Amino acid sequence: MGKSLLEFQSTKADVVPPHKFSTHDVVVLKQNKADLGAPALGQGVVYRLKDSSIIVAFDDVPEDGLNSPLRLEKLGNEVTYQRMKDALIQLSKGVQKGPASDLIPVLFGETTPTVSKKDVTFTPFNKNLDHSQRDAISKALSSKNVFLLHGPPGTGKTTTVVEIILQEVKRGSKILACAASNIAVDNIVERLARHKVKLVRVGHPARLLPQVLDSALDAQVLRGDNSSLANDIRKEMKALNGKLLRTKDKNTRREIQKELRTLSREERKRQQLAVTDVIKNADVILTTLTGASSRKLDNTSFDLVIIDEAAQALEIACWMALLKGSRCILAGDHLQLPPTIQSAEAEKKGLGRTLFERLADIYGNEVMSMLTVQYRMHERIMDWSSKELYNSKIKAHSSVAGHMLLDLEDVKTTSSTEPTLLLIDTAGCDMEEKKDEEESTLNEGEADVAIGHAKRLVQSGVQASDIGIITPYAAQVVVLRMLRSNDDKLKDLEISTVDGFQGREKEAIIISMVRSNSKKEVGFLKDHRRMNVAVTRARRQCCLVCDTDTVTSDAFLKRLIEYFEEHGEYLSASEYGNE
Repeated sequence: MGKSLLEFQSTKADVVPPHKFSTHDVVVLKQNKADLGAPALGQGVVYRLKDSSIIVAFDDVPEDGLNSPLRLEKLGNEVTYQRMKDALIQLSKGVQKGPASDLIPVLFGETTPTVSKKDVTFTPFNKNLDHSQRDAISKALSSKNVFLLHGPPGTGKTTTVVEIILQEVKRGSKILACAASNIAVDNIVERLARHKVKLVRVGHPARLLPQVLDSALDAQVLRGDNSSLANDIRKEMKALNGKLLRTKDKNTRREIQKELRTLSREERKRQQLAVTDVIKNADVILTTLTGASSRKLDNTSFDLVIIDEAAQALEIACWMALLKGSRCILAGDHLQLPPTIQSAEAEKKGLGRTLFERLADIYGNEVMSMLTVQYRMHERIMDWSSKELYNSKIKAHSSVAGHMLLDLEDVKTTSSTEPTLLLIDTAGCDMEEKKDEEESTLNEGEADVAIGHAKRLVQSGVQASDIGIITPYAAQVVVLRMLRSNDDKLKDLEISTVDGFQGREKEAIIISMVRSNSKKEVGFLKDHRRMNVAVTRARRQCCLVCDTDTVTSDAFLKRLIEYFEEHGEYLSASEYGNE
């Protein structure tokens, strides 16, 4: 898509040494011997990480300097911060004339939202919608300024968002659809692409899933007429540059340089026209919240702004998109994980409170609809979460209510695969927690037990890729991954923090709670939202590995343990001795 991929390999070994790069990072390329402040050869985005190499996408390949040892430096990405700041400045000025001028007072609780008196009837594109999804869509379509779609785990929130978008396109609305993460945006793009909708995915191609690249702005620009004209101009410029190098005569050189400047202006104009064409013709523009501030969308306003995963986004990040529309729909669940806030002071002053949460408190049911049928979990896994956090309003769809690991192909009936809920208790087994150098908590004994249960599941026929081990502590993730690397059969077993698993699911989930100490301290395990996410990732089996003596010191966790004891199987960790 007009970007070039460069692959970098270590000069010293077959594998890349340990590093902290991750995909989508912004990096600069320098000669290895260059000083820290030396100019870069080029700037790019990390496209892919392999054991033996790092692949980076560049707009332009550096012309020289590539034939000596090089180094990559990670850049702090200030673009997001700057764009948030700009949105804040715009907001503080009071956007009197912008597209969101009537929406802003509603979102700050200064004027009341208006809702159409009669429910809007619609013919669904998706014939399998349940009653709560239909009801929510009808309410969303009749909202005049703001609507909150509350989607508890597994209730088909994205399915509902996609239906709302299709209905709004049918009405003739121009829509900006956003989410905090690239993956959540791509998820919507993938589902919309199955319908005949004119959509554009704005974002750097290196950050998009391969299956949505056809919808990317860059891809559509390259297919347009203005872009091929721009291409012709670039060819002409290349020829002139060659002529310039060969010409010694001053006057001729001056003429060529003048012509080059004119062509360069024309090429830029053509490129901009190509971008404008694509954006003008689209019904739906999809981008991350940061991407909504892209210059490419500067003069575009929208009839509707939809933000998915809104309960996971900073409020100011939402405003980057909201300032472009006169109406908004926020979809999310404020009882799952909030956005990550690095600064405790900022959190204390209110940055940790999301717009979704704030509006749910101000207006509640007046502008909100909750989805109540879930399509992921066995009802025993769901019931705890439903009672504890959703006033017992969630019901399991008949297709999942009784499904078990035993129903999966090639899974044998064993004491490991039969239970839907399993509590493995490490109390009295000498499995105390420890701290690592960075003061994160870990528990090696408990990690052995969690891996031991995963092994038993794999031996009983469950695919390793259908199992996930979740733990709230990063240090425990490291210990678990070390243990996994000792067994080839477990290489597809996914191990991550709770935050890394939000929005995902596995057939079997093992939760390593880590805390085990004489003071009975549970740390941030007591965060209801974190445990809610952990338990509800499981489809057919949820296994808790913990020290019940320690964790039951917290009332919320005590109810969770009691629920597992009452409705599931109880085992002592001593039964998993050195597997």
